[in-house]
Amino acid sequence: MSKGQSAAPEKVNVALGERAYDIFVGPGLIARAADYLEPVLRRPRTAIITDETVAGLHLPALTQSLDAAGIRHAHLALKPGEQTKCFAELERVTAFLLEQGIERSDMVIALGGGVIGDLTGFAASVLRRGTDFVQIPTTLLSQVDSSVGGKTGINTPHGKNLIGAFHQPRLVLADTGALATLSEREFLAGYAEVVKYGLINDRDFFDWLEANLDAIKQGDAAARTHAIVKSCQAKAAVVAEDEREGGVRALLNLGHTFGHALEAATSYDARRLVHGEAVAIGMVMAFEFSAMLGLCPGQDAGRVKAHLKRAGLPTALGDIPGTLPGAEALVGLMAQDKKVVDGKLTFILARGIGKSFITRDIDTGDLQRFLSEREAA
Repeated sequence: MSKGQSAAPEKVNVALGERAYDIFVGPGLIARAADYLEPVLRRPRTAIITDETVAGLHLPALTQSLDAAGIRHAHLALKPGEQTKCFAELERVTAFLLEQGIERSDMVIALGGGVIGDLTGFAASVLRRGTDFVQIPTTLLSQVDSSVGGKTGINTPHGKNLIGAFHQPRLVLADTGALATLSEREFLAGYAEVVKYGLINDRDFFDWLEANLDAIKQGDAAARTHAIVKSCQAKAAVVAEDEREGGVRALLNLGHTFGHALEAATSYDARRLVHGEAVAIGMVMAFEFSAMLGLCPGQDAGRVKAHLKRAGLPTALGDIPGTLPGAEALVGLMAQDKKVVDGKLTFILARGIGKSFITRDIDTGDLQRFLSEREAA
């Protein structure tokens, strides 16, 4: 590191053998990006994919760092929003990279939130049959979830992330300073994914989040860094054990089977629902469904809902503006989930906080009855 720079960031390793990489978490990483990029660059050439909002906030700091290190770069700024994760924008990104002459020995940089990370990673996975890329996530959601683990993809009218590939980044730079530029809604959307790690298999972490929610929301640097590092460590451990979601990695989808269906039901309209909000509602529903089936104590389901509500997140179908399709239609949307196996839905349910498990033994009638009750609530 250059002299006079701030203390070294926290580091989390994703142990995947030859595809292993580091996640760095700390402030000021975008402005020092070249220091971390140089060891993984095969030649000093990059292409940056970002969105118009992020470009205005963070692109100058990144390009100044690259310029100072003599690393050539070009950039493309897309429209922000979930609807950018589509075939048309994938074609636009790949065409740009080819026009720039990006080769396998070059580096593609994803600068932005989960939409940019997923789309750029997928483009890198198919460009010349696989090009290196780096994730520089600028939202809390992308720092603790989508930038880690190599899942890339786009949405279709049939559902979310149904077209994609596993393509691991070479490096992740989670600049905690970027979180100061987020709206409260954007920050809370990411917080839902943080809570998820406590609910899956770490009750102590959930306890810690309950005790430190105010500090996290108020911008306490140490609390935020701890929450991000713990989340990245949890995801890195699962990814190292099950890179391609053949088993335990499915646990990371707690709340997502319900949540993805709700996103599709709202046509991915961010004015109505963003991904983290859908996950928050989905996690509450997963715990309440578990309680209805007699698997989970009702008090644990209530505790999950109370914490997410105190954080300021939506927790029920009625919190989503506008009308939603009925229970039968929602079950149909769930049937398009990428985790369906032999026509059976894969659900992540819970026996309590920190005790989530994977099941395909779900009766559709029970599911429709549960959703019908939630519609009427």
